[in-house]
Amino acid sequence: MTSIHTEGPEAIGPIDPLDFLVIAPHPDDAELGMGGTIAKMVDQGMRVGILDLTTGEPTPHGSEAIRRAETEKATEILRPTWRGNAGLKNRELQHTLEARKHIASYFRMLRPRWIFAPFFHDAHPDHVAATEMIEAARFYAKLSKSDMPGERFHPERLYYYFCIHLRLAVQPSWIVDISETFDRKRESIKAYESQFITGRPQEHPTMLDRLETDAAYFGNLIARRYGEPFATKEPLALSSLRDVI
Repeated sequence: MTSIHTEGPEAIGPIDPLDFLVIAPHPDDAELGMGGTIAKMVDQGMRVGILDLTTGEPTPHGSEAIRRAETEKATEILRPTWRGNAGLKNRELQHTLEARKHIASYFRMLRPRWIFAPFFHDAHPDHVAATEMIEAARFYAKLSKSDMPGERFHPERLYYYFCIHLRLAVQPSWIVDISETFDRKRESIKAYESQFITGRPQEHPTMLDRLETDAAYFGNLIARRYGEPFATKEPLALSSLRDVI
């Protein structure tokens, strides 16, 4: 089982570089936005990391202990290579210089090839601030003559997943087929029981009903059962068309 690192970036021991790192403002955002893709990449042998920026607390039906246990359960379901918590404050995320350097330090220590951040248009201030921070930290991670731990490093690409609080007509740059891993995505989200089951009215359609409807919609766009959408500001580079559906 993947243990959840909470000691800060400077305490990360020797670790092989990650293939990609998903950064979530709160525990459950990574699962909601791209849990199926995380599971799929793990199955394909990729080194996957998740960095939660906050504990997600306070919430009406949670606690620090409850959310920690729920995150551990979700992590056991998805089986990422590494998971950590940056220790920033829920409801008060701000793109400050200190926070930027803190996140850049994780990039320098984990050395992910690709980074996934929340989509940049959102009603939730924590999500907006998180993405601004991540974009700046990607640049800061490559600075020399710095007091940040680790060697200078620049992740190759920054992509965006959708876990938004706006009813947007999403126009994704691409969609990943998660037909084989949707059940694990759903189970990882159900692990956050205080947020999505006991803490919510269960009249239909429930949050889990909507989750499946959305996944089926994006799957239909690529002639598959379930899909997860992604966006990019930079062109997507392909070395071959062999794997394009």
